[in-house]
Amino acid sequence: MAKQKEHSLTGRIDDRLMLQAFKAVKRNRGAAGIDKVSVKMFGDNLEQNLAALMRDLKTGVFQPGPLRRKFIPKGPGQFRPLGIPAVRDRIAQEVVRTLLSPIFERQFHDASYGFRPKRSCHQALEAVLGLHRQGFLYVLDADIKGFFDNIPFQVIMKAVGAEVADGNILRLVEKFLRSGVMEDGVFKPTTIGTPQGGVISPLLANIVLNHLDWQLHNAGYRFVRYADDFVVVCPTLKQAEEARIKVEHTLRADLGLELSQEKTKITTYGNGYSFLGFLLSSRSRKMRPKSKAKFRDKIRDLTPRSHNLEAKVIEQLNRVIRGTANYFATHFSTGREDFRKLDSWIRMRLRCMRFKRKSAHDNHRMRMRTFRKLGLLSLEEFWEDMAM
Repeated sequence: MAKQKEHSLTGRIDDRLMLQAFKAVKRNRGAAGIDKVSVKMFGDNLEQNLAALMRDLKTGVFQPGPLRRKFIPKGPGQFRPLGIPAVRDRIAQEVVRTLLSPIFERQFHDASYGFRPKRSCHQALEAVLGLHRQGFLYVLDADIKGFFDNIPFQVIMKAVGAEVADGNILRLVEKFLRSGVMEDGVFKPTTIGTPQGGVISPLLANIVLNHLDWQLHNAGYRFVRYADDFVVVCPTLKQAEEARIKVEHTLRADLGLELSQEKTKITTYGNGYSFLGFLLSSRSRKMRPKSKAKFRDKIRDLTPRSHNLEAKVIEQLNRVIRGTANYFATHFSTGREDFRKLDSWIRMRLRCMRFKRKSAHDNHRMRMRTFRKLGLLSLEEFWEDMAM
């Protein structure tokens, strides 16, 4: 019996879907694209703009503009390239994502947690910790080399085309992939990969890696995946080594991708490994060093000694502290001591702002009660609230 494909997705594009897509883009905020049109500017003439975009999408004349290239810090001396679509193009991508997501969602493996409805990083972490408790103590800590930048277009289109027969939707997906980028005023065509920063990119990543998920499942392996970040857990070292061979073969032969030989390793839960920002081991579950370094960098940016200690600084710090605590202060975390040390370091930074110097003698001049009066939040107190 021939496989049933989705034929009439374009017909589902209507005013309601267009407005829903705009609201989703507005919620996610984000900067303007190369046309410098912000979400607010697009919304000032919303009805006409959405009507024109819907007409272009349904008739097949829609053409996305190039992405605006932006680099964000990834580590010391390293930067991750983002591709920022124009607001109009983000809405178009959200329309297509909304149409495609339900089709593929029912096919995704249960061990996939990234960018899926009602799923989260914390659920992925809890799942892998549960497997460790069951005795899966050897870990293939895998890293796909330049995943988003290196997925071949034909692999993406083949995976989407296996379930979708609507030619207009397929052409839209390919247009998103081939839209190119503007970097330092120069247009660069894209011939491979799906840009980080694109609305539809996480879904396309899941569609591609779903093949790997089911290959691992059919071979009897247990794993947890969040987008391109995944671990395979095994009861023995031999099985972990065999899992690595399986992953390498599937990526290379079926998806045109490779494991990073430098970053991929086999380890144990006892020795510990990094996953989704945490350092997980049989002894502790806390912020990994890289996560702490990123947090410190954010605090440094907000607390230069040359600036004055004002209420706005405390407000900005609290946003960073709250976001970090909400992620890392979980029921399975063991990072209270790290939180205490980071709190102390933040107070030191604020004393330096206040007195324009770094000196332990200033501790008595700004005590804990002073920071409480200023309204400064405490990472450790978030941890205590979670533990209650």
